[in-house]
Amino acid sequence: MNQPLMFEMIRSFTTLAHTLNLSHAVAELNSTRQTVRRHVAQLEVLRGEPLFEVRDRRYELTAAGEAALPEAQDLILRARAWARGQTGSFGALQYLKARSGDWFFYQQQQPMGGVWSDDSVLLRETYRAWMMCSHEIENPCLAHVRPHLMIYRHTNAGWICVEFGMKSAYVSWFGSDYARSSIGRPITRMPAGEEFGRLMDQAFYDVEATQSARLDHVYTRMPKRQDPDQATMVYQRLMMPGFFPDRSPAVMSLVVPTSDVNISELDGQQRADTTDIVPPDFDPENAYFEKLARDGPSAR
Repeated sequence: MNQPLMFEMIRSFTTLAHTLNLSHAVAELNSTRQTVRRHVAQLEVLRGEPLFEVRDRRYELTAAGEAALPEAQDLILRARAWARGQTGSFGALQYLKARSGDWFFYQQQQPMGGVWSDDSVLLRETYRAWMMCSHEIENPCLAHVRPHLMIYRHTNAGWICVEFGMKSAYVSWFGSDYARSSIGRPITRMPAGEEFGRLMDQAFYDVEATQSARLDHVYTRMPKRQDPDQATMVYQRLMMPGFFPDRSPAVMSLVVPTSDVNISELDGQQRADTTDIVPPDFDPENAYFEKLARDGPSAR
């Protein structure tokens, strides 16, 4: 089976699954009824299971089709982004990049072990506090770092921020009034388009699905507070899964500015062209779990 045909088979499947109407799928694909039917039939043979059933001339996904659809959509998305050079991997970890006019975005996932050698006490302490809190965002173990966190919930509109900590990087950069006005809004889509925005969302889905923490380095352009110009921002983002008191899932995010960014494709000029950001206001004396790890039970 040649690769271009495989891609077209998956594209026919996802389009028909979206429209559930053969004529509409044919029009959207700029194809023919015979071709779309053949692609779907070939895919069903390869998978060894029916993906659709037809009732009263209307297509319906089978249980197998429902189960196969999310991954098929993800394959199409990643293939298109990969063809544009927007996605890849380094050491089996996700790498994203995009440009649109003067705006750019680079994101490179990092090994979690890098937290322990990082200069940021807040980063290390937040990771330790998360491991002690049983994933409960209201757990007292998180109380001393929670003012630095942003809390997200997944809704039908996508991932939305429901809480901006008053010491979080977002509030420090944009101000508390702007942050409060952003509560409940879906995560802003990037100038690179909807498909790249969905790739950005993947980190949230991965953290929620695996119930594991994730660390990314990000290099991007962002608007300045009350200024139409943009600034070059470099930061680390620690994402951690959690639960609200009603046990509905949450994702917690800590953003920490950094000057030691590990993004493979940046050159020296790009690394030098960054905006100075005030570091988080966190007293190392409040790093209870770090002191406990270093000094033992007598630390507290």
